[in-house]
Amino acid sequence: MRVRIRIAWVFIVTLFLWLPLSSTPQVQERFPKPDFQTDYTRPDLLTPPPRAQALEYLDLLVLLAALTLATYFAHRLRSRRKLFVLMVLSLAYFGFFRKGCVCPIGAIQNVSLAFFDAAYAIPLTVILFFLLPLAFALFFGRTFCAAVCPLGAVQDVMVLKPARVPAWLAEVLGVVPYLYLGLAVLFAATGAGFIICRYDPFIGFFRFGASFNMVLFGACMLLLGTVVARPYCRFLCPYGVLLGWMSRISRWHVKITPSECINCRLCEESCPFGAIKKANDTAPQESRHQQVRRLAVLILLLPLLVAGGGWVVSRVHVPLSRAHFTVSLAEDIMAGKPGHPSDLTDPITAFRASGEPIAELYAEAGQIQRKFKTGGWLLGGFIGLFLGLKMISLSTRRRQLEYDVDSGNCLSCARCFAYCPYEQERLGLIGPEELEEIKSRTAEKVKKEPEGSV
Repeated sequence: MRVRIRIAWVFIVTLFLWLPLSSTPQVQERFPKPDFQTDYTRPDLLTPPPRAQALEYLDLLVLLAALTLATYFAHRLRSRRKLFVLMVLSLAYFGFFRKGCVCPIGAIQNVSLAFFDAAYAIPLTVILFFLLPLAFALFFGRTFCAAVCPLGAVQDVMVLKPARVPAWLAEVLGVVPYLYLGLAVLFAATGAGFIICRYDPFIGFFRFGASFNMVLFGACMLLLGTVVARPYCRFLCPYGVLLGWMSRISRWHVKITPSECINCRLCEESCPFGAIKKANDTAPQESRHQQVRRLAVLILLLPLLVAGGGWVVSRVHVPLSRAHFTVSLAEDIMAGKPGHPSDLTDPITAFRASGEPIAELYAEAGQIQRKFKTGGWLLGGFIGLFLGLKMISLSTRRRQLEYDVDSGNCLSCARCFAYCPYEQERLGLIGPEELEEIKSRTAEKVKKEPEGSV
């Protein structure tokens, strides 16, 4: 506990010491600023200036090296300490030095926009930033989350005394990342904006500049993260959805124990993310006929959930489309308002000064709204499909004789490794005699407990 508090204080002090350094430009801008002859003031950019292409490929090489090291530390060395050091270095580089840009999480929007808009040219480095962590997750699990992602790292160093989130609440909150992912793709595909970047709770700390509300949101997330481990990663991150899909079918995934499990329960409370599946050999209370019948009902219900979800979200396509600048501008002009909210006054004035026919603006806004309606059907169907599959998975109960990891939710953080007696023997912390003693005590404990309580 004291060690975790010291680490948290070191992180906070480092954060403030980095502030003066962050105000100095890291590299020269690729394109020089225009020299205006008027009193025009160039606004401050919300994103870092573009880097030279060679430096972009350097970022890509650093990402590849970090992913490789994280995989090696988790799978071969099984070392939490080395993963933690790599996590701090990744936070320093991808977070504070690179200011959180480019990142695989935000790259979801670039890829979505490029897929639906042929006129958008997406850089190769952004595509690779998006694909590399997914490729590693497909083979080795979520090692990107373990020690490479700066958003996960900034939360992980703040974990002090995590509380266990009830299973039912975790399942309910688990819907939010899917909804967030769908909205991010919808808004990016229609040109309404990049909401993942706009509402990133930690980008204000990385760039030392954000609105007060976003800084407050990030501070609340970090404060919550002291008792609920990585709340953004578990209950908000849209990229975590994709990583979870890849990790569930990963060819190699970290295991709690390097060999067989003896159900000693020493790892039971070690995971702050609820990713350890407990042993359970209780036979189902229902007959096989009842289980098959319930499963058949849920499968028949699945198309209705998809269609119903699509219909519900498509009905709110008009308020959703107001996030697009063109639709908002057209509605304000149609309503005869001088500009509401007040920051639309200048766009309305600029539009009227351009001489563009209002009919063309209305036509473009109507086309965008139709895109949102189509996207609403797809988004709602996606959410309905997820809910249906979640109901099917929860209704299907399987016997599990050993403790194992939930490969979709496991972040490969290596916290559980040190609790395993086989791991302690491998590291030389205990001898073969002590291991046999633990195994014998565990066997006696299992015999004394009622059947099916393991």
